[in-house]
Amino acid sequence: MLMKYLKCSIVFLQALLIVACDKVDNATGRWYSLAQAQHGKVVYAANCAQCHGMEAQGTFNWRDALADGSYPPPPLNGTAHTWHHSLPVLLRTVRDGGVKLGGKMPAFGSRLSASDREAVIAFIQSKWDNNIYQAWLDRGGLK
Repeated sequence: MLMKYLKCSIVFLQALLIVACDKVDNATGRWYSLAQAQHGKVVYAANCAQCHGMEAQGTFNWRDALADGSYPPPPLNGTAHTWHHSLPVLLRTVRDGGVKLGGKMPAFGSRLSASDREAVIAFIQSKWDNNIYQAWLDRGGLK
């Protein structure tokens, strides 16, 4: 009887997690709220815009390797590869930086709270058009 109860409980919890992960904000139609994106714009301006540009447009020659083999900051606005990465990967990259991946982006884990990091991703994704956002979802972006 206990095993049956545990199995039912696990199935119920999994269903709750799926519902929570699939929750969509009514104002944005996306996983984040308008308030998160607006807060993210402030956090982004103070921490990311210096390298990625105020509108998340990246640097001019972001596809061309630098002399040391690293690449300049790419666009985050949906015109480069950022949308290929899931939300957990994007959050981890902001937290841990890009040095381990061969880049130069510093880690922001000690400078930004978890909610600030989520807000930055919300702001970045607010720059994505609906087609890019849907392609991101189709790739499993929330997982």
